[in-house]
Amino acid sequence: MSVSFPHFTPYRNTIRVRDLTSLSQRLTTQSLTWLSTNSMSQSNSESEAAKGEIPSEDVLVQYVVLRRDLIDAWPMGSVVTQGCHASVSAIWGNKDDPHTLQYCSPENIDSMHKVTLEVKGEVQMLNLAEKLTAGGIVHKLWIEQPENIPTCLATKPYPKSTVALFFKKLKLCR
Repeated sequence: MSVSFPHFTPYRNTIRVRDLTSLSQRLTTQSLTWLSTNSMSQSNSESEAAKGEIPSEDVLVQYVVLRRDLIDAWPMGSVVTQGCHASVSAIWGNKDDPHTLQYCSPENIDSMHKVTLEVKGEVQMLNLAEKLTAGGIVHKLWIEQPENIPTCLATKPYPKSTVALFFKKLKLCR
């Protein structure tokens, strides 16, 4: 079932509520049931820790960073392909890492978390790569050949709390 809420407006990856008075009228019992069964429910940290899983507030995430100048100049498919190359390379290059194994496990393969961000251009991409290297964050800087152009970057999967600060100032790619 698809539920749409025309009174919610997406804005900069947040939701603004325009009409709270009509919200209760628009949410039927059926849509509330759908929302409760299909929302990304989070179990408490204790039960996850008992199962040996990472707590939901510290989910495994892979960061992918694209260049805005290339997004504006290249066909979208080409830019997406660059991000895919970097992501797969970062995963494959760290295939024996415990976080990567958990991220790609049969239990988690359908619920991977990726965050796709952007930097302005090549200089910012290279600076980010240097900061990640200095911080001990394993990543793949994808350099398109034969042109030798650094196009994007992807980390191996990490607990979000480990890497989020490195990406805090970057914009979500839109």
